[in-house]
Amino acid sequence: MKVICTQENLSKGLQLVSHVASKNVSLPILSNVLLRAERGGLTLQTTNLELGVTCVVRGKVEQEGSFTVQGKTLNDYINLLPNENVTLELAEQNLKIGCRDSKTVMKGVDATEFPLIPEVEAKYTHGIDAQILKEALDSVAFAVAFDETRPEISGIYFDFSKNTLTVVATDSYRLAEKKVEVKNTSGIDAYHIIVPIKTVQELIRVLGEESGPVEIQSNENQVRFSLNGVNLTSRVIEGQYPDYEQIIPREHQTQATVGTREFTNTIRRASLFCKPGGNDIVLAFSPAKSEILVSATNLQVGESEARQEASIKGGENSIIFNYRFLLDGLQNIKSSEVILELNTNATPGLLKPKSGGDYTYIIMPIKQ
Repeated sequence: MKVICTQENLSKGLQLVSHVASKNVSLPILSNVLLRAERGGLTLQTTNLELGVTCVVRGKVEQEGSFTVQGKTLNDYINLLPNENVTLELAEQNLKIGCRDSKTVMKGVDATEFPLIPEVEAKYTHGIDAQILKEALDSVAFAVAFDETRPEISGIYFDFSKNTLTVVATDSYRLAEKKVEVKNTSGIDAYHIIVPIKTVQELIRVLGEESGPVEIQSNENQVRFSLNGVNLTSRVIEGQYPDYEQIIPREHQTQATVGTREFTNTIRRASLFCKPGGNDIVLAFSPAKSEILVSATNLQVGESEARQEASIKGGENSIIFNYRFLLDGLQNIKSSEVILELNTNATPGLLKPKSGGDYTYIIMPIKQ
């Protein structure tokens, strides 16, 4: 194996894939990156057996071949090289790395011992803009439950319906839902999968500032996201996702429209006076005064009370929320004004943007 490529291209490729390589006592080769030189360039590949990332780096292949070396070490070393051509050459089961005046030899493991990343037999195929997908995933990923006892909610629910993708996440205390348009090329009207949160986090990182279309291919067991020469392949979570639509309130007794930034700052100020560990903040709605009274009390620190101007329809109401959960929803609403809908102090509240986005956030109240 012998390939020549630029330090910039190689560094970018390694940063995309090396993050997946991790230490594994029972299978040390999982900390390695597979280098495969073939016609078309240098392919980099890592896997943790549940998730695999493949990236093609442009380069001049003088001799085809493959080898594996420690991913983190190679990534760190290449990052420190000058922006010159880098030569990677396999000699006597060692990887020789040359760049200007630097010559390094890395020990590794034969490529035949590297686990194969299974090919996805695409049953469903959709396309979506990279940044639209990233924004959608960012707006729900924080609500995923890290609960091994309930694997079905430890991932993001992808619901494809014709030309619409709905992504949903919940931890039973709050729920976030975002809808975006996709291009349906599979010819199948509707299906759904649950993608592990670690896969989604890696996908968000890979998408970064990238532009262009993302191709999503999947079947009942696997999903693959492809963008600009990078393929991310993952298993999907088995099980039935909760029928979350049942908890989305369809009616309300009180509806308040309030400035997103102003309301967020009011909540943050009051949160400084919440009881330790409770995070409880009281919202009292007064249609007659067109205001929301935001208050919190901590016997050891003090108390805070603020009147937030709002346009309120319906009757008077009050509710207690975990301020952290409330802020999570507000921070993912991009419109200048937010709508908050309530029924009673024992039923979920609903947050949504007044305009500019098909986003829904449900938050359970704290019961006293």
